[in-house]
Amino acid sequence: MVEDHKAPLLQSQAAHHLVKRTGTVWTAVAHIVTGVIGSGVLSLAWSMSQLGWIGGPVAMILFASVTLLSSFLLSNTYRSPDPEYGPHRHPSYLLAVNLHLGPKKGRLCGFLVQLSLYGFGVAYVVTSAISIRAILKSNCYHSDGHGAACIFGDAYYMLIFGIIQIVLSQIPNFHNIEWLSVVAAVMSFTYAFIGMGLAIAQIIGNGFIKGSAGGISTHSMTEKVWLVAQALGDIAFSYPFSVILIEIQDTLKSPPPENQTMKKAATVSVIVTTFFYLFCGCSGYAAFGSGTPGNLLTGFGFYEPYWLVDLANACIVVHLVGAYQVYSQPLFATVEDWFRYKFPESAFVNHTYSLKLPCLPAFGLNFLRLCFRTCYVISTTVVAVIFPYFNQILGVLGGIIFWPLTIYFPVEMYLSQYDIEAWTTKWVLLRIFSIAGFVVGSFTLVGSIEGIISAKLG
Repeated sequence: MVEDHKAPLLQSQAAHHLVKRTGTVWTAVAHIVTGVIGSGVLSLAWSMSQLGWIGGPVAMILFASVTLLSSFLLSNTYRSPDPEYGPHRHPSYLLAVNLHLGPKKGRLCGFLVQLSLYGFGVAYVVTSAISIRAILKSNCYHSDGHGAACIFGDAYYMLIFGIIQIVLSQIPNFHNIEWLSVVAAVMSFTYAFIGMGLAIAQIIGNGFIKGSAGGISTHSMTEKVWLVAQALGDIAFSYPFSVILIEIQDTLKSPPPENQTMKKAATVSVIVTTFFYLFCGCSGYAAFGSGTPGNLLTGFGFYEPYWLVDLANACIVVHLVGAYQVYSQPLFATVEDWFRYKFPESAFVNHTYSLKLPCLPAFGLNFLRLCFRTCYVISTTVVAVIFPYFNQILGVLGGIIFWPLTIYFPVEMYLSQYDIEAWTTKWVLLRIFSIAGFVVGSFTLVGSIEGIISAKLG
């Protein structure tokens, strides 16, 4: 008989197997770029300013290397042989952990995965409002002069973004958002290039490169340590895509083997993102030095050409509309699969009604999907309104997901699947890799939480 913890998982796998998979290297790259080159890229110049010309680039390259190694380990755990139930694939990160490491670690992983996915949603709501506000400020400065007050709040624009996401969240599953990922990826490249171009123009206008080897000076060593922790947390947030890697891999057609395609997509994506990150971070720091803003496109003094600033921020908003769905769809699938397993006879949970509205194509309405996803979007919007702290939120999310989801679980699953013996060279290296990741992740998490507390009290 199937073990209790495997029954719902294998049932969920069977449902996923009915979906036709058509993904390629390039659709996977689009999904990854959509999820990775997002709001995090806007904080990298600030991170550079805290770490300096030496520490900043080194930190980015190290995080890139860790992310690539982790993605290779994780992609190999997508398929696994099972002597009792036959070979099978795992359509989600959570299912993979459950079947490789058991239900106890699966529950811990499930909590961390859902927390991180939820956190990404909150971060994207905050960032979208900041970018919308930046467009309004840019237009205000252009029409009323650079001395105008031009003060705009965030909450109203967070609500608008939330309403858009309530509608888009009715898209049934991850396989139906390839077009959204492609559009979002194009937007991410567009605003990254604009940000780099504006920073280079500022460097030319200054006539020299700003910044120092050690980064910004602070009043005390303690303050410097906390800022370095936040900077590392922001970089950690900007790289890993572990929580969505297996979901992306599950969209790939086979043959060739999905792990081969995924490794190619991960390599291309990490190289591309690292290039952009280094260029954006370094050019922003070179342009502004100790005055580098927390958000490259919304906090600095570019007023002209205002239309270019507007275009960049509009691209950010469009990108975040897609990125929100890329990170939310896996959470939606996990929760709804659980409800379907628990209530197989419920029409509210399982039945989809076909509706046709005038001038619109027919679509399927499921009441569980409508109610749960609407409440989810509302909750992320409310939390974003309460905690609108850009850099600190990114740092906390980076600290939460970096070690457990990017390093610990991929390493443990790889060791389990390939039955790596203790104290062999590979075992020791992977354990050192995991311990080092734990130290870095804990440091960034504590520093970023301190940043949120200071910002809230201040």
